[in-house]
Amino acid sequence: MSATVPPPTLSTTELLRWVFERLNDHDTQSLRAIWTPATVDFFPDAMCTGEDEIAAYFEDKFAAVEGFHLDPVVIVADGDDALVHWRMTGRHVGPLLGVDGTGRPIALDGIDHFVLREGVVIENTVVFDQLSFARQVGLLPADRSAPDRALKGAFNARTRLVAAVRRARGR
Repeated sequence: MSATVPPPTLSTTELLRWVFERLNDHDTQSLRAIWTPATVDFFPDAMCTGEDEIAAYFEDKFAAVEGFHLDPVVIVADGDDALVHWRMTGRHVGPLLGVDGTGRPIALDGIDHFVLREGVVIENTVVFDQLSFARQVGLLPADRSAPDRALKGAFNARTRLVAAVRRARGR
């Protein structure tokens, strides 16, 4: 795949749509045009600096999520800052957030906070619903299921016990 470069006349919103199209094409080579050696990306499971680290991070995610696809739901830009609410879909087939592939489909909502200047990413902070991920891959039971209620009941019993012990010790 040959690299493409975003046209310099794109608005911030248009540039971010271009970024998401490249991500959906798994085209990290083209994305290097908007990353610099000083670009910092804060992901939930890593901090990456520079185009090589960021590209490698995404290559790992593309391998871990078959059919990795990001749909931008809303893009809001104000000056150098832009927020993108997105939905990621795919099938969990490899290590992701320390969890080996389960073969299960996943659909996660998240938000990126981009700081952009002159068509390049200065910094990006990514957050997404990790609890939903844990439930979808089977790491945690489904919300309100019998195992979920039992887990929460055991946790709450422990919390009450710890509080009672602290009160008894005068803390």
